[in-house]
Amino acid sequence: MLLAPHLVPAFGALALAVLLLWVPAPAVRGNRDWAWCAGLAVACAAGLASGVLDWRGVVATAGYAALAFAARASTRAWLRIPLLVLTGLAAFLFALHRFPGFHNPVLADAVRVSAGAAPFTLHANFDTAVAGIVLMGVFCAPIRERGAWLPMLRCTAPVLFATLVVVFGAGTALGYVRPDVKWTPLTPWFLALNLLFTCVTEEAFFRGFILGGLARGLARRRYGTGVAVVVSTVLFGLAHARGGPALVVLAGLAGLGYAAAYLRSGRIEGAILTHFALNAVHFVAFTYPALLH
Repeated sequence: MLLAPHLVPAFGALALAVLLLWVPAPAVRGNRDWAWCAGLAVACAAGLASGVLDWRGVVATAGYAALAFAARASTRAWLRIPLLVLTGLAAFLFALHRFPGFHNPVLADAVRVSAGAAPFTLHANFDTAVAGIVLMGVFCAPIRERGAWLPMLRCTAPVLFATLVVVFGAGTALGYVRPDVKWTPLTPWFLALNLLFTCVTEEAFFRGFILGGLARGLARRRYGTGVAVVVSTVLFGLAHARGGPALVVLAGLAGLGYAAAYLRSGRIEGAILTHFALNAVHFVAFTYPALLH
């Protein structure tokens, strides 16, 4: 077991908080956010008890959530826009682990899962998950009707497969990866953390918050949606700059696919599933994270 036993309640509650985003909770005084908010509160309490976060992390989480709700509730542009910018900046800082009070455990340190590949380290990032839960709950519209899943999957599937072909074709041509089918004891942990924490957070931010927000704001302008796609895709590519120019290019191509899945399906889940499929295939069937040169 890679996660220490005393940390299981905290990260189990955190995973549950993510899943509660999709639970069709009944309204309580007109509020349907109570389920995932309660899940996040329980996760924070468990995190405090286990030492995954301290009081500073709780304060940062509460302040971030309050900022996001205030931005959504604001109806005046002069106030709403600065609040949205601050919310986006806070989410970005959470993902970069810049807020104090979070003590993310290392599940695997400098391991090699592919011959000729660079080593990588796997963290269980509590703060990254917090960023995604709040963005998803406040600014996105998760599917909460059973009948909406199949239409979303039908719209997403062609984009998903096209994204895999384009990105891995480009990655192989650039010498960034090569086929390498494998299954290791680390694989289930990587897949679970990647889906619930990484993909949900990144898609809530880049597609739900940035692309969706810009597209709505520029809806009356010519090429408004196109501008939103370009901005979100460029930012997504640049967010991977630490991996070098090749990764920026590949992340940009992937970002276009995620944007297409989001727009074609009309659902954030389309982008999440496309993102997760690419990351899962990368880890299981190709060099991970990249070939050394």
